[in-house]
Amino acid sequence: MKLRGIRRSRNVVDQRGQSGARRGGGLKVGGFGVLVILLLGYFLGVDVTPLLQGSSAPQQTQQRATTPSEDRAADFASRVLTTTENVWTQVFPDQLGQTYQPPQLVLFSGSVNSACGGASASSGPFYCPADKRAYLDTAFFAVMEQRLGASGDFAAAYVIGHEVAHHVQNQLGILGQANAIRAQSSQTDSNAISVRVELQADCLSGVWASFVQDLLEPGDLEEALNAARKIGDDYLQSQAGRRPNPHSFTHGTSAQRQRWFTKGYQAQDVQVCDTFGATRL
Repeated sequence: MKLRGIRRSRNVVDQRGQSGARRGGGLKVGGFGVLVILLLGYFLGVDVTPLLQGSSAPQQTQQRATTPSEDRAADFASRVLTTTENVWTQVFPDQLGQTYQPPQLVLFSGSVNSACGGASASSGPFYCPADKRAYLDTAFFAVMEQRLGASGDFAAAYVIGHEVAHHVQNQLGILGQANAIRAQSSQTDSNAISVRVELQADCLSGVWASFVQDLLEPGDLEEALNAARKIGDDYLQSQAGRRPNPHSFTHGTSAQRQRWFTKGYQAQDVQVCDTFGATRL
């Protein structure tokens, strides 16, 4: 992805180098291992908190210097965020008759607190509608490449575009309505609604990608589609040694995630991203 000349976004909140260290008798695992465990918990819907802590002892905030690779990732994320601001600032009035209010992107290391709670078992990149912020541990990019096989800069950009798409849903009122219905639904029905939310975000990220085609390099689109495949519920459950269980899916299959991203990319139109009205996902 060609980002030279793209400014850094002013909507980045940098909390890297600040991490909360728990004291207790939990599983002893390094920082990278923690990210892998949290990643699996996030995508598989498994509460991995017991693996990470043995008690509810208080946290200590630790300061550390960021690494050059983390700094490069932070710079990359900031510039990608700018492209989302440029695209949605154009798309909202043109296609929706509204004014776009961009989210903040919080960069953190290891753990973070949000208005939706602390990021532990539900970590990995996430969006919190309560504070209208997207959260990203920049080390996640290394997890994608080294543990999931989702390499490439546009694979990383797709992740940011997906979380910003959740903000788009939130601003349009879609996220609030979906969460309200989920709260009154069975677990199976709640999961099914979650899948439609996530696939719509994939579609919206495809719309974003279509508007930055001039920044794409050969192979970038394939990188995003490969990332979508590697974080499909069926693929992740298979990789974890589990038989894929559609009733437990919360993000959609690999094929569905690729299909909806491509649909948004080809149409360049928000209206095609109505996963809630679709009879086939």
